[in-house]
Amino acid sequence: MDVSFLGGPHPQRGVGVVAPFDFALDRELWRWVPDEVSLHLTRTPYVPVEVSLDLARLVSEHETLAEAVRALSAAEPEVLAYACTSGSFVGGIAGERAMCEAMRREGAVSAVTTSGALLEALDDLGARRIALVTPYTWSVTQSLEEYLAESGVSVTGRAYLGLTRHIWKVPYKDVADMARRAVLGGADALFISCTNLATYDVIPQLEAELRIPVISANQVTMWSALRRLGTHAVGPYQALINPSARPGAGPVAGPGELPGVVPLDPPQGLPEGPPPLP
Repeated sequence: MDVSFLGGPHPQRGVGVVAPFDFALDRELWRWVPDEVSLHLTRTPYVPVEVSLDLARLVSEHETLAEAVRALSAAEPEVLAYACTSGSFVGGIAGERAMCEAMRREGAVSAVTTSGALLEALDDLGARRIALVTPYTWSVTQSLEEYLAESGVSVTGRAYLGLTRHIWKVPYKDVADMARRAVLGGADALFISCTNLATYDVIPQLEAELRIPVISANQVTMWSALRRLGTHAVGPYQALINPSARPGAGPVAGPGELPGVVPLDPPQGLPEGPPPLP
């Protein structure tokens, strides 16, 4: 069949993504990506270790990163993103920067990690006091708080699940319940950690309810990588991606007023309106 009249394929710009071996949310990453961009994913080698600080160190070793960059080089991505929160905060600020440098040494034109993207997003939002949601154990959650403190960001409240496996199976309801508990102390923004925790659909629901920006690991990773391409992530009703949705930018729709957004059941005792800002 003659298909020459179609004129395609259209030129694609590439983002290389290095993810841990247990990453299961490829489809979620794609939801933030505009049509003219392709994701080229590779995974770190399997190791028989559950989610922990030990695993975070193993999946972020520089030799592992070097092998991943070399594996992706044939696709010629313009940006390389390391999509793992714990793997990029476990070494602190210096460790995160060293990871980006290790990727660039192997040929990455531009490199970003999830934890580096998190700090970029918080700066963009002007958020210095945040509420924190994680699926991790306390020791991994504490390590994230130490990374944030090193960058001058304080955690006003947190909620965590204590999981060491199957994080991608956590339902939105559990994420929303944790978010409500975490924000009771007041915060500039809420961060939902872990690239293996699904968040795309819950972000606009929580922003409409809590009246503060809600950002997540996969969201900030794609937002930052795509900014380096000079393009924008796709995320309706997400304050990080659409500044007009940020508090103070104008009237904010309630959960039941957003197309396709189902209101979440409010927790008992949560005051009406936004939590207090500093």
